[in-house]
Amino acid sequence: MAGVNKVILVGNLGKDPEVRHLENGATVANFPIATTESYKDRNGNRQEQTEWHNIVLWRGLADIAEKYLRKGNQVYIEGKLRSRSWEDKEGNTRYITEVIGDNLTMLGGRNDGGESAAPKSSPAAEPANTVQDDEDDDLPF
Repeated sequence: MAGVNKVILVGNLGKDPEVRHLENGATVANFPIATTESYKDRNGNRQEQTEWHNIVLWRGLADIAEKYLRKGNQVYIEGKLRSRSWEDKEGNTRYITEVIGDNLTMLGGRNDGGESAAPKSSPAAEPANTVQDDEDDDLPF
């Protein structure tokens, strides 16, 4: 039986995306997002737990991230987990777990620049919040 590696996150960007344009023409964007869970502890006090996730977007999604995403924006990300390791300059082995995004949808309203931050998604996905103009509606209210 094949395994399943699927991640779905809704969170806020911790900083603007770092975008690199590689020599082969590919674009890659990296940024952290925070997800926060709220719960009540044994004493009835409200507690929050925030987790940080490293997001990696490639090609078209990286271009969208570069153009539209900014620190604080809320996003919906679908992807898969990938863990990797490398040696730093001091020879220490470093480890990181990343979410390789294959679907991105921008959530929320307007950003500070006045540009529409309406849902933007990958070409294969439909916008999450479509608003229809019902001016021709015959309803009296």
